[in-house]
Amino acid sequence: MRLLVRTLSELCITAGTLIVLFVVYVLYWTGIQADGATAGQVDTLQQAWADRPVEPDVAPGAPGATPAPRPYTAGEGIAVMYVPRLGADWEWPVLEGTGTGILKKGLGHYAGTARLGATGNFSVAGHRRTYGDPFKDFPRLRPGDAVVLTDGTTWYTYRIDREPYRTVPTDTGVVDPVPRPLRKGAAGFTGPGRYLTLTTCDPEWGSSHRLIVWAHLDATRPVSAGRPQALDSRPQALGG
Repeated sequence: MRLLVRTLSELCITAGTLIVLFVVYVLYWTGIQADGATAGQVDTLQQAWADRPVEPDVAPGAPGATPAPRPYTAGEGIAVMYVPRLGADWEWPVLEGTGTGILKKGLGHYAGTARLGATGNFSVAGHRRTYGDPFKDFPRLRPGDAVVLTDGTTWYTYRIDREPYRTVPTDTGVVDPVPRPLRKGAAGFTGPGRYLTLTTCDPEWGSSHRLIVWAHLDATRPVSAGRPQALDSRPQALGG
């Protein structure tokens, strides 16, 4: 009997230790991994942009005009995103694709959705929790908030149009070129435009639902002209 009790006690202690280690891994170690991975992605992007040859200004359609942009490649870093509402130091790389490995390194662009700044719906996914918690404060986003992205040549400032919308994972219409929610009565868009969709899991530690915000392209600005004014509003981050 004593042997049985001792064995059960040891099993309980072992199980408890494993649970604690798992919690530490989820809460801290994945965040440390993400910090290193995302910082590396941002550095790589910025170096690539710095090394990019300067292209002369050529009228569209003229001889020597810039060819159509190439398709994004899976895993490729394509932009850096800033959301002033989410914090003064909130800066995340956006990579092509939404696979598990990609979302460990940053935010993921849904393959097949629009290019950054183009007509259509540039759609991006990110973790709510684990791997740096990029969208932990997603429910704080409000209409009018800025979402700023850069591809190294241009700043793109999008403005959120609606409160976060809660839906189910099968509601794929939210990333359509003209976003159309599944839920009857939910406000979508009625015509083509230059849209941005952000998605994350809900509840905070689950994945049964999704939280969505939609935004429209409000302004563009050459990187050579300096940072957009929207980034100067960062002291008001995380307000009500």
